[in-house]
Amino acid sequence: MKTTLIIHPLDHSTIFLCGIYASLPDKTVITGGMTKAEVQEQIRCHDRIMMLGHGSQLGLFSVGRFPDACPYIIDSATVRSLRSKANSVYIWCNADSFMREHALTGFFSGMFCSEMSECRYFGVESTQDLVDESNYGFSEIVAKHLDEPPVVFYKNVLHEYGRLARRNPVAEYNHSRLYLNLLEPYMFYNNVRNTA
Repeated sequence: MKTTLIIHPLDHSTIFLCGIYASLPDKTVITGGMTKAEVQEQIRCHDRIMMLGHGSQLGLFSVGRFPDACPYIIDSATVRSLRSKANSVYIWCNADSFMREHALTGFFSGMFCSEMSECRYFGVESTQDLVDESNYGFSEIVAKHLDEPPVVFYKNVLHEYGRLARRNPVAEYNHSRLYLNLLEPYMFYNNVRNTA
């Protein structure tokens, strides 16, 4: 099996997420151009899957980058392939609903404010500088701890991003919406507390 597959339908507003995997060795990065079947085959032959970008409770948006995947490149049709990938990463808005619906395991986000328009919509005090600091700080922190065991990784990300959250309201909003699910029956961890 190959090591890490990154599925990141790239657009200008999620460029900051590239920092998560930029220095990761032994990776395959898919930003578009494949069919959904080809992406599923790549999922099957990799150990860890990282899915990053824009999405909803129904999956990861394809943002027009994949020829036969509209609007989602990751959705319920992909779940079967993802079930055996316990150490996966799901970072898109409302990935938590997708995870709970399909009982998947890994590190994932809930609603994640990464743009000024999202901050305004959710009433999060922000400036572009605060949004950028939150986005790039989050990516740098996740990248630093990515190869640690899942619970250690999760605690370290929460601790370090939590320090930023104390002075950055965008990071504070996002910090409370980071989760880890490792066990059956499905145990969700939020801010190092078991909230199942």
